[in-house]
Amino acid sequence: MAMLDLAILGFLTQRPLPGHELRRRVSELMGYTRPTSDGSLYPAIKRLAAAGLLNRRADPAAGAARYMLNITAAGHAELLRRLRTPADHEISDFTRFFTVLAFLSLLPDVDEQHAVLRRRLEFLETPASFFYDGDRPLRAEEMADPYRRGMLLTARAISSAERAWLHQVLDEPVTARAETDPPALDNPSG
Repeated sequence: MAMLDLAILGFLTQRPLPGHELRRRVSELMGYTRPTSDGSLYPAIKRLAAAGLLNRRADPAAGAARYMLNITAAGHAELLRRLRTPADHEISDFTRFFTVLAFLSLLPDVDEQHAVLRRRLEFLETPASFFYDGDRPLRAEEMADPYRRGMLLTARAISSAERAWLHQVLDEPVTARAETDPPALDNPSG
């Protein structure tokens, strides 16, 4: 299942939406790096509906050929499964992980949420680079090319900020989080 599918199910877990509103929300979440066109969104909606993960029903109040979309119980179960066990590339890729992170609070078990965050933290704490000398990752200070150095410095700053946040969340007592976290929705079919 693609990240687009995860985003669709995640937004529909929050409330039923018409297709055009769903497209806007998905586009805002995934950003300019992964634009969401009608040519990718509507086939994904059809595929998810055919798999029984969401329902499409005509919305006469919105006009001809307008549909209201809502997640099914099977779709909600699939969303939770995907959030509990994201693929390795969903942990390592910044944009994909942020899509997972956008809906992680829908998992009702904080321990399951933290397991996903620990996987991301482990990935971020493993030495890596965009550039290597053999098997050795190159550091920004070793780069003569100013643009490559800029890439590495920017990535280091982002990684440092994200690691600090992850440590803060993982070290925070669960009772303190329960007072501020939004509740997971109990009725996925709207």
